[in-house]
Amino acid sequence: MAHFAELDENNTVLRVIVVGNEVIADNDSEDESLGITFCKNLLGQDGVWVQTSYNANMRKQFAGIGFKYDSQKDKFLLPQPYPSWSLDVNDDWQPPVAYPENPISEHYRWIEDTLSWLGYDALVNETEVNG
Repeated sequence: MAHFAELDENNTVLRVIVVGNEVIADNDSEDESLGITFCKNLLGQDGVWVQTSYNANMRKQFAGIGFKYDSQKDKFLLPQPYPSWSLDVNDDWQPPVAYPENPISEHYRWIEDTLSWLGYDALVNETEVNG
């Protein structure tokens, strides 16, 4: 099966639909334009459609609702999790303070107000790890 993402005017994914392989088949190869035409005919000519790969074989990763499509990089990018986070060279979001290397807790969550990781030990105690 092939998958196609519909984009809004800001290249944000609105939805992802499944299209049969027979729709995009052209002489033993896939033709993305056939799938785009199919999606437009099925759901409206105004939509902007881009193929995505469930196995992440193309365009970095499988598109999901809210993802951004970067047309210059030809990739789907996860939504920015927090305003302080930035994309690295692999187009993955990274916090301004690295995740603790020697954790004092098993789990942490990011606290945007203090730009720090908040760790939870096995019971109730909380420990803040600042950068």
